Amino acid sequence: MDQYQEIKQGEKGAWVSIGAYLVLSSLKLAAGYGFASAALVADGFNNLTDIIASAAVLIGLRISQKPPDKDHPYGHFRAETIAALIASFIMATVGIQVLIGAARSLFADHRAAPDLITAWVALGAAVCMIFVYLYNKRLAKRINNQALMAAAKDNLSDALVSVGAAVGIIGAQFGWHWLDPVAALFVGGIICKTAWEIFYSSTHALTDGFNEDELYNLRSTIERTHGVRSIKDIKARVHGSNVLIDVVVQVDPNLSLVESHQISDEIERQMERKHNIMSVHVHVEPLEEPAKTLRH
Repeated sequence: MDQYQEIKQGEKGAWVSIGAYLVLSSLKLAAGYGFASAALVADGFNNLTDIIASAAVLIGLRISQKPPDKDHPYGHFRAETIAALIASFIMATVGIQVLIGAARSLFADHRAAPDLITAWVALGAAVCMIFVYLYNKRLAKRINNQALMAAAKDNLSDALVSVGAAVGIIGAQFGWHWLDPVAALFVGGIICKTAWEIFYSSTHALTDGFNEDELYNLRSTIERTHGVRSIKDIKARVHGSNVLIDVVVQVDPNLSLVESHQISDEIERQMERKHNIMSVHVHVEPLEEPAKTLRH
């Protein structure tokens, strides 16, 4: 299966997430407004933002499948990152609105305890999202898709948010009426936190940022490749779900062109086998011998 077929497989996970969020957000908002639970309403809005995020992932996956062309010689893989960046702005806006609504509810003069049925709705939603998380996590690992793995992690956080909402609702049944809007504040905070994390990772990737620890691991693998004397320079950047590497290695200056080329091929094989990286540009240079000091 090539990378375009893998991206096509990733669409299944995005559709599963969208379907689950459509059903759950409708149930949560209806039950939250109908039975006076600020926490469940906030959780419903959280799932609405997740629909947008999942749709962004889906659109990004679709655009990423376009092959390279005259204007995009590296392909369209960064469409995933751009879509995620747009989703982060939308999520942040909704998160702030949820925080404002929860704060108003917290300082309201009269607050009725939400009906216990809203807690069961939240717990049922949490169970559903656990299953969606497990499905997307397994699919993301199988096709090695970072965007889908990020969506899976979001599925897990949504399950935890629903559990938190249920705790707030149950607490309100015992006279702790402040616990329901506090749970809503917690949900709003989670939405804003998730939006920030997506924004940071997206902008980091779009500005060609790369994790130093991961770069060190890539460097170590190349250094251990037979025939490599030293690494003169190495750069890496994220391109959608792919990693692009540019490396300059130094080899024995007495090697033939064919032998040097074999070392380049071996580096590419090691990157694919150990790190699942297929885009590697290797430049080979002769090792510069230190100048000898003349004795008088």
